[in-house]
Amino acid sequence: MKKDIMRKDRKKEHIEQYLKSQYRNDTLLDDVYIEHNSLPELNFDEIDTRVKFLGRNIEYPIMINAMTGGTEFSQVINRDLSKIAKNYRIPMAVGSQTIALRDKSSHNSFKIVREIVGDEGVVIANLSAHATLEDVKFSIDLLKADGIQLHLNPAQELVMKEGDRGFKGVLKNIENIVSNIEKPVIVKEVGFGISKDVAQRLYDVGIRYIDVSGKGGTNFIEIEDRRDDEIDFSGIYSWGIPTALSLIQCRIISKDLFLIASGGIRTSLDIMKSLILGANVVGISGQILKELIEGGYERANKYMEGLIYKLKVLMLLTGSKNIEELKKTPYKIKGELKDLLE
Repeated sequence: MKKDIMRKDRKKEHIEQYLKSQYRNDTLLDDVYIEHNSLPELNFDEIDTRVKFLGRNIEYPIMINAMTGGTEFSQVINRDLSKIAKNYRIPMAVGSQTIALRDKSSHNSFKIVREIVGDEGVVIANLSAHATLEDVKFSIDLLKADGIQLHLNPAQELVMKEGDRGFKGVLKNIENIVSNIEKPVIVKEVGFGISKDVAQRLYDVGIRYIDVSGKGGTNFIEIEDRRDDEIDFSGIYSWGIPTALSLIQCRIISKDLFLIASGGIRTSLDIMKSLILGANVVGISGQILKELIEGGYERANKYMEGLIYKLKVLMLLTGSKNIEELKKTPYKIKGELKDLLE
């Protein structure tokens, strides 16, 4: 019971510290140059943003990514975010359901997502990659989920005073899970990026969905550091693989690897560039959470509306009628991203 209370408090602290966080890493998406097309030969109403995800049709290549769950405060956030997901017919992933494995009082803060988006919506469960097969099945059933994210977060755990210190056997555990459940398994980082080597190892054990979650967005080293003043971790706030680099490296592995780009995705230009670099879908979390908490549901909904409209504008300005055409758009790489790739 004491651990459950501590976990609930920690979830709220994470949100509070995220809003106070100041250190900003670079996604390196600004190092991707896309040429303007003055003769697109398209009408705006021809732009088609629909894609397939987890075997379902979604209206836009955007998902609301994992954030929070387990408290009354989280339930309000999940309620409003799921309304936005329903409005725009896009997927939504819940935050870690670890607390739901032991605390029934937290269940409603997760179940509300499915209740609001309905059977037609795409909902994704979420647990640590350490989770047992039994716990994974429970978490999926709780939400009637279309798939599950298994998150990798060693950097966060090591900075967290009460975090895990053992990381052996995680890949074997992922292999066991993907081999024994029918639903798709997405492996997700929490903001420090997935390297080509890690992506290859995941692919080799059967993973076909990866959320790169690169550096440039929510920085859990800073967030956990703000919760504990015993050790100063500010010297390693810059740790991680930039989102753009992680995305390019992971795309090399295979064409049939479904990639979700997340980590510092804030603008429609970020979304467009991510799709051109090889993402199938783009995940947003920190920025929409900030809009929601600071401005309420209407402001968060307006933010999503703007993202979608501007994505269509950018698609037209590249002469792309649909997402498949957009993904074939030529690009050039400059600056630090070019240096790192070379």
